[in-house]
Amino acid sequence: QVQLVESGGGLVQAGGSLRLSCAASGRISSSRAMGWFRQAPGKEREFVAAINWIGTSTVYTDSVKGRFTISRDNAKNTLYLHMNSLKPEDTAVYYCAASRIDGSYSSSSESYDYWGQGTQVTVSS
Repeated sequence: QVQLVESGGGLVQAGGSLRLSCAASGRISSSRAMGWFRQAPGKEREFVAAINWIGTSTVYTDSVKGRFTISRDNAKNTLYLHMNSLKPEDTAVYYCAASRIDGSYSSSSESYDYWGQGTQVTVSS
């Protein structure tokens, strides 16, 4: 089993920045792609960003390109999401996810086997 714990969420004004972290523990292997998803009230969970296991390739949803950066530190078993120029529409619960071993980094939630509990991000206008 893999356990994922997100942190770093909070309340921020529009235009501000936050850094989310996701600490992984348990049967962790670096050979897992990881991703961030989010779910706003009354909406479906949506893909935000993903990164391959070595950290050399990333993919983002169009609405966050140029504002968000996903990164990982495999030595610390930690995934990050740096969020700049935040907008009210970024308000959501943010979840990190880990794929199966040797899994691909993907925008599909079906590619991920493990999920964290989520951290709330609220952007005020």
